Amino acid sequence: MSEEKKHNYSADSIQALEGMEHVRMRPSMYIGDVGVRGLHHLVYEVVDNSIDEALAGHCDIISVDINEDNSITVRDNGRGIPVGLHKKEGVSALEVVMTKIGAGGKFDKDSYKVSGGLHGVGVSCVNALSDHLKATVYRDGKIWQQEYERGKTLYPVKTVGGTDKTGTEVTFMPDKSIFQQTIEYNYDTLATRMRELAYLNKGITVSLTDKRNKDDEGNFISETFNSEEGLSEFVRYLDSTRTPVIQHVIAMEGEKNGIPVEVAMIYNDSYAENLHSYVNNINTHEGGTHLSGFRRGLTHTLKKYADESGLLKNVKFEISGDDFREGLTAIVSVKVAEPQFEGQTKTKLGNREVTSAVSQAVAEMVTDYLEENPNDAKTIVQKVILAAQARHAAKKAREMVQRKTVMSIGGLPGKLSDCSETDPAQCEIFLVEGDSAGGTAKQGRDRNFQAILPLRGKILNVEKAMQHKVFENEEIKNMFTALGVTVGTEEDPRALNLSKLRYHKVVIMCDADVDGSHIATLILTFFFRYMREMVEQGYIYIATPPLYLVKKGQKREYAWDDNQRDIINQKMGGGASIQRYKGLGEMNAEQLWDTTMNPEFRTLRQVTIENMTEADRVFSMLMGDEVPPRRDFIEKNAKYANIDA
Repeated sequence: MSEEKKHNYSADSIQALEGMEHVRMRPSMYIGDVGVRGLHHLVYEVVDNSIDEALAGHCDIISVDINEDNSITVRDNGRGIPVGLHKKEGVSALEVVMTKIGAGGKFDKDSYKVSGGLHGVGVSCVNALSDHLKATVYRDGKIWQQEYERGKTLYPVKTVGGTDKTGTEVTFMPDKSIFQQTIEYNYDTLATRMRELAYLNKGITVSLTDKRNKDDEGNFISETFNSEEGLSEFVRYLDSTRTPVIQHVIAMEGEKNGIPVEVAMIYNDSYAENLHSYVNNINTHEGGTHLSGFRRGLTHTLKKYADESGLLKNVKFEISGDDFREGLTAIVSVKVAEPQFEGQTKTKLGNREVTSAVSQAVAEMVTDYLEENPNDAKTIVQKVILAAQARHAAKKAREMVQRKTVMSIGGLPGKLSDCSETDPAQCEIFLVEGDSAGGTAKQGRDRNFQAILPLRGKILNVEKAMQHKVFENEEIKNMFTALGVTVGTEEDPRALNLSKLRYHKVVIMCDADVDGSHIATLILTFFFRYMREMVEQGYIYIATPPLYLVKKGQKREYAWDDNQRDIINQKMGGGASIQRYKGLGEMNAEQLWDTTMNPEFRTLRQVTIENMTEADRVFSMLMGDEVPPRRDFIEKNAKYANIDA
């Protein structure tokens, strides 16, 4: 193939793989779900196309607008989607891209070496799930345009003017008949992903504008994300609320065995391990071969240095791989031409060749840093030794918890009021703040399938506690024992075994006040750091008790916020008696059942992790020592009255 033909991105580069007739019938097969997550996924699919242009070296500016009507506009300054006649399909290549599932230049290896969108399903899926979509292409000195309704073409591609720029602009309105829960976009959710993309692809400018809201000066809410240093800046952003113990971010960027690898890491004074990995901009939260390569390279290199330096000569116990990663925040990003994904949610990289590439890159990076920064090297090794000591203490504490957990029913916590049902899928447990509310909940529950575990006061802040202190804490031990889960194996001290999980709904039920919110956040932090799989598998919920009881004569209605309270009062003609519930204990058993525990009428908020890196940062900020960022976060989010991880 000639060099000219090899790099010619034309209509013939577009290949149609299969039809899209099933997308509207089975949307969840393509975008995960038709709730809030799937709605935002539509934006990511369109932005992925622009990122692919950037990865190919043809685009450096991407803008995303949330329009007043909740439609979305994505623009880039790439080459523009080809508009010439597609030989096989007999229509414009633009129409093929927009109306054929899986069609796109990224399937032609000569057009794109690496593609982030390979993990997704393409802009045609967005078209199928949109009430209306308009594609505008700036290419060959002309402006080309085509519109669609629910994936069907309204007219052939036409020219609507001339231009001296290049690029693609897509505006789409999600179909309300598909996204019945909501079509309202969350600015912060999109901002988090755009920020992430800017860090992962340094030199690209990504802007987000919300045309539904204006600031105090009358301008649209807007942010522009750009990173000159890439992952080094990303690590500093994630660790902004933690205290570093070494002077610099350890970072590298290069190509190993033909695979582009970028790594950045820093040690802090926390006890958590925070590793985040990406393949072609996709967050692989289940890990995979690139993460295995990182761990292998880090452990081997640090252990070799520690042995040769003589710093381990007085250590009487074995150092493990986990000890080298305590207090470590690291990001690994690789670009793979043909990624193979595995795992429960298809976010685990399976390409074996990536392991050695990342391992070599990390080994060279860490070796160079240790040689050039001997003081930091000594600090790291000392931290590793302390981690090993703490791990041995934690192992003993964990074994105590597990011995208690695997015992018979008599080994369950004394405060647990269990249910009679034995099928975990039918059972739910309420973690209730305080003995008083716990007593009310016990009286009001359905004993067949609802268990109650009262928690005394505020549980330990696991963000700032050593691992053995966590496993020695009485309230945490009670939670482990009641749930029936065990943690830790010889290979992985943090591995969670859910095979004997006794409840598939774990409901955090706290007072609807500041103290209650704090306790709920402490419990959520514990689950995020020590039982993350339970969050990922959708087992964790938050109860929403009402704030008010509005009464007038024989009329009684509950209100969950001030606005609802005022509407009910107005509906009753005004002058209603309003009771403010300061805590769960102020309700009687019947009221608590009616409003908060009865499956027919209650509202449970399922805890989900939309973005692992952002969740890590938020928990660190909320539960860490730095007060200013926590104050700023609370002031910004106070109006929402809840925090979704």
